[in-house]
Amino acid sequence: MIAVPPGVRVYLALGRTDMRKGMPGLAMLVQEVLKKDPFSGHLFVFRGRRGDLVKILAWDGQGFCLFTKRLEKGRFVWPSAEGGVAALTPAQLSMLIEGIDWRMPTRTWRPETAG
Repeated sequence: MIAVPPGVRVYLALGRTDMRKGMPGLAMLVQEVLKKDPFSGHLFVFRGRRGDLVKILAWDGQGFCLFTKRLEKGRFVWPSAEGGVAALTPAQLSMLIEGIDWRMPTRTWRPETAG
């Protein structure tokens, strides 16, 4: 679980990313393709071609951090757009990392009556 501090935004890089890229390559993608500042402290999330691997790039003020997760079964839910960027909430990021469909989560319980 990644705790997202207040004020930190989460950006999803739409489309596929070459997962051979490390911190410098992903930072260049953030800057040149997503048109964002990789040193802003925000989180940038990338998904590979097969869909079972994500990388999260973050600047902590001293250097880049790179978090990686590979699902044993299934794929990470990703928007179908080929390019650009999408913003997520910290709650949506948590669902994404757990392999849950973060776009339309359904509640398992709904109150029937008030009181």
